[in-house]
Amino acid sequence: MTKTIGPDNPLRRLFSGLVEQVFMSDLGICNVEVTTYVSDMLVDFIHVDHIHRLRTVDGEAIRELSRMEADAFVGPDSDEKLHTWFIHKHIGDFTLFWTGVYPENLNPRRRGADAIREYLLQGKRSYGIASQLTAENSRPSAALLRNLGEQFEYCVHGLRKVREGWEQLRGDEWRYQ
Repeated sequence: MTKTIGPDNPLRRLFSGLVEQVFMSDLGICNVEVTTYVSDMLVDFIHVDHIHRLRTVDGEAIRELSRMEADAFVGPDSDEKLHTWFIHKHIGDFTLFWTGVYPENLNPRRRGADAIREYLLQGKRSYGIASQLTAENSRPSAALLRNLGEQFEYCVHGLRKVREGWEQLRGDEWRYQ
């Protein structure tokens, strides 16, 4: 079982600061709900098992985007709407993470623009579906998921700049720990 990274953890503060700076200053996305969600997603995905949290019935991690909708098993007691919501929310997060942070590691069989285009389209679509299935008063809200879908490309660009930010810090900031 993985430990939760607490609110005062330096890594969480680093990601929050970088995301806020890039999204608000560089992109003009001054939506605290979006920046909080994106920085929380980065912290959550520190754990590789969270990136690959969708599993088959046999417990095998699903790593291919094409299999996520078809083969994901959430549990025997989950209702169908919640199951579909969870899968589409995760696909949105998964595609946002890979296209924004590590686009060079996308599906090796479909290199370059085709793989990125597929991930962009699927991410936007999945956040849109998840927003339609979101129950009232749920977190994340339907409005947030819809916003992530509508601004998907901006968020991808923002995450690329966040990565550049932490890579620049690697030389200086890591020495002071």
